[in-house]
Amino acid sequence: MEYIDLLGLIATCFTTSSFVPQVWRTWRTRDVSGISLASYSVITVGLALWFVYGLLRGDLPLIVANAVMVVLTAAIVVMKIAYTVPAAPPPAHR
Repeated sequence: MEYIDLLGLIATCFTTSSFVPQVWRTWRTRDVSGISLASYSVITVGLALWFVYGLLRGDLPLIVANAVMVVLTAAIVVMKIAYTVPAAPPPAHR
């Protein structure tokens, strides 16, 4: 393994671990009120594309980082959808 790949893997540890507290908190509290479905959906798609790019280039740090990040951000998207409470219908007027 080259030193540049080692640097990339170390960077991967920091960037991917940054999403773990959000996933853990969301799973534990079921509170998704402060999470933007649109933002997390867009970042998940972008990360999936980076993952494919890493696969095509055979770049281990890109593959590992983006595979883990896709799982973490997709988990947040799924929880946002699952834990969002539908709004109550407005009261009927008589």
